[in-house]
Amino acid sequence: MKIFRSFLVLSLLFVGTANAQEFIPIWPAGKMPNTKGMKLPDSIANERVFRVGTPGMYAFFPSVTENKGAAVIICPGGGYERLAYIISGTQLAKWFNTMGVTAFVLNYRLPNDKDLVTRQDGPLQDAQRAIKYVRSNAAKWGIKPDQIGIQGSSAGGHLATLTGTVLTDLAKIGDELNEVSPKPNFMILVSPVIDMGKYANKGSLNNLLGEKPTEAQIKQFSTQLQVTDKTPPTFIADAFNDKSVDPHNSLMFFEALLSHKVPSTLHVFPQGAHAIALRNNPGSADMWTQLCERWMIEMNIIPASNK
Repeated sequence: MKIFRSFLVLSLLFVGTANAQEFIPIWPAGKMPNTKGMKLPDSIANERVFRVGTPGMYAFFPSVTENKGAAVIICPGGGYERLAYIISGTQLAKWFNTMGVTAFVLNYRLPNDKDLVTRQDGPLQDAQRAIKYVRSNAAKWGIKPDQIGIQGSSAGGHLATLTGTVLTDLAKIGDELNEVSPKPNFMILVSPVIDMGKYANKGSLNNLLGEKPTEAQIKQFSTQLQVTDKTPPTFIADAFNDKSVDPHNSLMFFEALLSHKVPSTLHVFPQGAHAIALRNNPGSADMWTQLCERWMIEMNIIPASNK
C-alpha cells in the first residue's frame, strides 16, 4: 500500500506540473506566416533552444484563489541565436505565479532559422501572435484583457520593445484573431538590447539583421527611436558593469519614454553585469524583483492583495 500511495502522489504531482506547463502552439496548422514550409524540428541542448520548429508558449497558471488577473508573455534572451528558456524563462514564470500573475514562456522563431522568408520578422510575428492568443482567451483564463504585458531579458528585451513599439500588426492571418490587438499593456525589461547603432550588441545585431544591415534597418530596429506616447509603461532593470549589452541601451529607451511622457522606471545597479537573474544577484541588484512587484502594484497592474 505504501508503494501504491507513493506512486499516486508522484502521479498527481506530475499531472499538476504538466498542467502548469502546458505547451500551446500559437499558429493553426498550415497557417504560420513567413515560412518556406520546410517543417524543421526543434533543436534543444544545454538548456537552450537553438531552433524553434513549432512556435508556442509554455503556460504557467497561478491558483484560482491567487490569480490577480494580469498576464505576462516572457521572451527569453539568447542574442537572437538561442533561447535561454530556463534562466530567462521558466524561472521567471514561476516567480510571476507567486504574485498571482499568469505567465507564458514564449518559444519564438530565431532569425537564423532557414525556414524564414524574412529573418527579422519571425520573432516579432510570434510575439504579436502570442499576445493576441492570450487576449482572446483572457476570459477563460481569468485574465483582464487590458493587463497583458511582455517581459524580456537581453535580446528578449529587444523583442519585447519591438512588440511594444511597432504599430504594424505582422501577425494577421485572416482568422478569428485578426482584429485582436497585438500590443502589450506594459513591459518589463532586464538588461535589454535596444540600440542597433552605436551601442548595439554585435551578436544580436548580426543575428537579427545580418552582417550588412542597411541604415534604414538600423534605424527601424533601434527601438528607442520607435517610442511614442502610445508606448506602454515600462520597468527597466540593468547593471552599470554590464560589458555585454551597454547600459546606454536602457538609458536611451528610458529617455525616449520620458520624452514622450510614458510613466516608466529605470534601475541601474552597480553590480550584476549581464547576469541579472531571479535570485543570487550581487549587491542591490538582488532587489530588482521586489522593486518590480512594487511597480506593478503602483501602476495598478496587480492589486496589493486579492481582498
